[in-house]
Amino acid sequence: MPQTPEADENNDLDLTPSPKPAHYAEQALLGALLLEPARLDDTEPLIAPHFDSHTHAALFTAIRTLPPPDPADHARDTAWLNAVLDQARPHAPGLNASYLHTLVQFCPQPKHAAAYARMIRADNTRRVLRAHAERLASTATDPGLPNPAASTLGLVDDIGRVLDFLAEQFAPHPGSLPRTALPAQVTPETGEEDLDEERLLLATATAYPAEVQQMRWLTEADFLLPLHAALWQSIAALVHRGDMVDPVTVLGEAQHRGLLTDSLTPKDLMELVSTPAGSPEYWGEKILQRALLACAQIVAARIAAYTNDLANTPHQLITGSRRALAEINSVRARWHRATAPIPAPAGRPSARPAPVPRAASPPHRPSPSVARTHR
Repeated sequence: MPQTPEADENNDLDLTPSPKPAHYAEQALLGALLLEPARLDDTEPLIAPHFDSHTHAALFTAIRTLPPPDPADHARDTAWLNAVLDQARPHAPGLNASYLHTLVQFCPQPKHAAAYARMIRADNTRRVLRAHAERLASTATDPGLPNPAASTLGLVDDIGRVLDFLAEQFAPHPGSLPRTALPAQVTPETGEEDLDEERLLLATATAYPAEVQQMRWLTEADFLLPLHAALWQSIAALVHRGDMVDPVTVLGEAQHRGLLTDSLTPKDLMELVSTPAGSPEYWGEKILQRALLACAQIVAARIAAYTNDLANTPHQLITGSRRALAEINSVRARWHRATAPIPAPAGRPSARPAPVPRAASPPHRPSPSVARTHR
């Protein structure tokens, strides 16, 4: 088993009970380079940030910085090894000569340096994608962001660029789809404010059905409550058929769709769609933004699951992550359609200036019987 240098308890080379394969690859590579410094050419394009261990990265930087020794001189004395130690120690205070000796002993085959370097780069790919997934999940759940959709989609673009870069570094191979069991989809917490937004959409859509015709970007999957999704479909169906829309006609459509139950009476349903505030598009955008952020959380969880599965190769990580991003990109397309300014005739301003909100009215909370009964 590899040993660690004699250092304080905070030294990052202290072994955990089960070190990852990359830990041993880092030790083997450094041992190979200490034995045969000329093998450094075999490690391209490996760089210090690819190492998981800070101390290993400091050693690798020292090896790359110092001119390689004459092979004959290197075989006779330890002058170059001492120079590497002196170069690295200011950046890794716990490093000592004993650990360099351990690395040399641990290397199985110096001629396999290129293979060790590939293992290190593969593990770095895993860590980089995991970090991006964690940041995406954190941003999508941050309530303090002024523009959460833009911030979240910016991180989605970052992940896409990282995947494009990584795809150029690792060649594809057969069987490139990850076999990782995906985490169970967590049902988002349903707050009263979120449900109020859905109720207000239904009421304003009933009051202003003309706007519903332009809201094909909103789907039933965006709603938290299945009843609200079904009622949205009922209203949209009336609008798209060109039928008259009011609380009574919505009640009739809901009846034909089998939405009326003992817990949802005709009176309850009509109350639900009879108190408008603001505009349908305003509430629809809020619902779609919530769905976008929820999708981002799912994507982040899937990418994290792929990176946590050590069986996945870099190309499998790339392929699986791209498939995950495809899901949020479909929601993104609908978000862009929802928020894009409406083109206006020449000489007139846009019908929908982007910075101006479409509803200034505060949410109206329906009566308790409507608010709590139909979940």
